[in-house]
Amino acid sequence: MRLSAKQYKWIKIAASVLAILLLAGGTGLYIVYSKRNAILTKLVVKAREKARQSYDIDLKLSNPHFEGLRTVAFTDVSAVPYGKDSLMHITNMKVSVKLLPLLVGDIKVAEFKASSGKISLIKRDSVSNYDFLFKKKESTRKQRQKTNYAQLAYNLLNQLLYKIPDNMDFRNFEILVQQDGEQLRFFTPVASIDNGEVETKILVNGNEATWHLKGEVDGSSNKLDMYLYADNKKVEMPILEKKYKLKLNFDTVFVKLKDTRKRGDEFRVYGFWKVRNLLINHPKIATNDIIVPDGSIDADLLIGQNYLSVDSSSVIHLKDVEARPFIKYTAFPHKKYELKLNTDEMDAATLFDAFPKGLFESLEGTEVAGKLQYSLSFALDSQRPDDVVFKSSLRSNKFRVIRWGKTDLRKINEPFIYTPYEYGKPMRDIIIGPQNPDFTPLEQIAPDLRNAVLTAEDPSFFRHKGFVEKAITNSIATNFKEKAFKRGGSTISMQLVKNVFLNRQKNLARKIEEIFIVWIMETTRTSTKARMFEVYLNLIEWGNNVYGIGEASRYYFAKQPSQLSLGESIFLANIIPRPKKGLYFFQPDGSVSARMRGYFKIIGNMMAQRGYTTVDSNAYGFYGVRLREGLRRGVPDTDSLSTDSLFEEDAGMDENFLRDILHDTRHDTLHTPRRQPAAEATQVQDTVLSRSEKRRLRREQRRLEREQKKQQE
Repeated sequence: MRLSAKQYKWIKIAASVLAILLLAGGTGLYIVYSKRNAILTKLVVKAREKARQSYDIDLKLSNPHFEGLRTVAFTDVSAVPYGKDSLMHITNMKVSVKLLPLLVGDIKVAEFKASSGKISLIKRDSVSNYDFLFKKKESTRKQRQKTNYAQLAYNLLNQLLYKIPDNMDFRNFEILVQQDGEQLRFFTPVASIDNGEVETKILVNGNEATWHLKGEVDGSSNKLDMYLYADNKKVEMPILEKKYKLKLNFDTVFVKLKDTRKRGDEFRVYGFWKVRNLLINHPKIATNDIIVPDGSIDADLLIGQNYLSVDSSSVIHLKDVEARPFIKYTAFPHKKYELKLNTDEMDAATLFDAFPKGLFESLEGTEVAGKLQYSLSFALDSQRPDDVVFKSSLRSNKFRVIRWGKTDLRKINEPFIYTPYEYGKPMRDIIIGPQNPDFTPLEQIAPDLRNAVLTAEDPSFFRHKGFVEKAITNSIATNFKEKAFKRGGSTISMQLVKNVFLNRQKNLARKIEEIFIVWIMETTRTSTKARMFEVYLNLIEWGNNVYGIGEASRYYFAKQPSQLSLGESIFLANIIPRPKKGLYFFQPDGSVSARMRGYFKIIGNMMAQRGYTTVDSNAYGFYGVRLREGLRRGVPDTDSLSTDSLFEEDAGMDENFLRDILHDTRHDTLHTPRRQPAAEATQVQDTVLSRSEKRRLRREQRRLEREQKKQQE
């Protein structure tokens, strides 16, 4: 085939241009090659100055030089924060970069070699040699709010993975972690990456343990598949237990980064995490070890401009149980918290088998049948905490207990022995039944006492199924606004289960177990409400070593429970949240402190609204309450105690006071009430009150009326 003159002309032009480009490129490479050591020296000086100015670190890179065309070598590389312990030292280091990315101004490490290296993370008291890592640059609130989390996460992840070399050979490398005398050493004889395949051996505290890190990594395509395990034992960190009382270990942990995607202002990370035989123990979590034999999560992390979330397409696996979580945290313009968790209907036996070992000690060995399905929805806007959303539902279909295990919840229906504990030590055994002369059947307890306790503690007890969502949401809103635990959400059912079946340790596992046992009792109707209330009144604490209403009525008033007056009943209902402070509410002459009068009026008014008593303008028996004479000599001076103030923290009403008392204006009663018109009950006046006390009481009543109106809506 012969070329035309025109075609031949264009070929000559293209060849000439290519030759010029090659010549220019070659000339550029020659200039760079000839000047490379000078350029390297300038870069080293620039890096040292940057470390000094930005991080207050003395960075040394001795004998920087090129070996070949694309390999830079150093000796004695060190980083020492000024005035602090040395952070890093490496005897020899070589870094090779890829040429093609370098031509477009990008640095991609092709190979990394180093020997005899050490990183020391040391903290003494509140000073550490690594605090520069957490140093925040000065910026205004407005500037911080403009941070694009999606872009930041995208840049960080890509930079991290992109910097991982294709090949690495790191020998005799040590990491020392030391905090206030406690230390942990990790020594790696060889850490290698061979064309993306990772294999690392780690010696922990000498020969105390040997860990292995293996897997694959591909920084160019953002793929990672790694797992960590130990030889013949678990992977554990004793320093966590010594320093933070956190016991944490596992057999194997898997981490897999499947893919990443950046679309507009959203950055998605698709990953998989799995752990085998995870053991967790911390005083705030549980008193015993909690073991997760096999747990994993397929997580789709979604990062937006102003939020972080676990997408609802994620799946949590616990053995054969699957749950779909949704978690979202919005940072600005104001903080929002969202959480959802849903499961499909599953066999109840499958769910019980999937529970982590040690989480529900009382239910170990229990066999169940039927179907269960769980859903949870929670949302809190920091600008509108009173609008918090909390909905939790464990729906059942023919759920039943086939065989009770370690604890038979039916024991509550028969006489049993209750052992109260004080500071972890047993006080004495108390028979909850007729064999105990102080045990009082429900019908022999004064109606005023029963109804005062219901009003103050749990007015919807005879209607709810163990929980009152409105009480829980009110508790969440109050505690969020106060930034402290000021209000609880426990029902009488929950308090009863806590006392009868569980230890008194305050931790997360015990609370979850309490909730689940209450659900089982209420769902299977293990006991009647009347029996539960009877047991509750006969075993709760009413004072120092005073348990049950039989002992309490005799201790304070030398009476039988059936003889208690309205005022005495309101007083006893008041001290349930703080039983050991019962005597602090009395004056030396045996009368109740005048500062408790407002409490009597509020509880009395609400009892009248529900038809439990008649309207009383004389503070509902307040003036008739008298402590028995034998105790008056030991009554402390109540005037000096803030606990006597109705309107102060530690007053007679604490987080349990009026717990959801306005949840429902319908009444729960065990007798025929003495009903009065609700409007009349709200018009009570007390001419004995001082002017300031009247104002405070009116404010409190208006607040309660607002809550009532809101809850009725």
